[in-house]
Amino acid sequence: MHVVWDNREAVALAFGYTLLLFLISGVLSMVLGTFLAALRVGPVAVLRLAGTAYVTVVRNTPLLIVLIFFRIAGPKMGIKFNFVDITIGDVRLNNVFTACVVGLTVYTSAFVCEALRAGINAVPLGQAEAARAIGLPFGGVMRTVVLPQAIRAALPPMASVQIALLKNTTVAGALGVVEAFARMRGLTNDNAPERISLFIAFALIFVVLVEILSLFANRLERRWRIA
Repeated sequence: MHVVWDNREAVALAFGYTLLLFLISGVLSMVLGTFLAALRVGPVAVLRLAGTAYVTVVRNTPLLIVLIFFRIAGPKMGIKFNFVDITIGDVRLNNVFTACVVGLTVYTSAFVCEALRAGINAVPLGQAEAARAIGLPFGGVMRTVVLPQAIRAALPPMASVQIALLKNTTVAGALGVVEAFARMRGLTNDNAPERISLFIAFALIFVVLVEILSLFANRLERRWRIA
């Protein structure tokens, strides 16, 4: 464990990148996933088909391939993120970081969409029909009647999706972002006799982060619980 303590600043910076990847991708995936869920239950057949195709393709594609596309293949096709170069203290958010955020967002949003769609299906159909009967358009029905109830019903699976996202950020370490996995790999290469203790230390930190996220989700679920 002394290796982690001796390199505590580098480890803290690495987990800072991990948390930034998680927070930014988490928020964006919730927004995109909600939009996709609205498409999938919407009245326009073409949009429903487009949403279904997106979810089917992305959900069945390995995360590493999605990240490689935005990190390596995308720039060769003109999808570049060179306009992003932000430095905050020791943290630098550049095109590599942005490509990983986009990849994680695109991947996670498909799972958010399915979790939220299950919540939408749990809302009684009569409530949507009553909202339409008083003249609300589809967008108004979704925004004021269906989605608030659907999010409550879908909170547990969406929390699981976000926990998976927190752990999926480690894949970004293989593509150039010096997050927790990349830092652990560097420390184990330089301190081979301490590999087991390093694995345990980094695993424990992830356990703590996941437990904090789970605690927040449980408190939110209890607060939003429907009697």
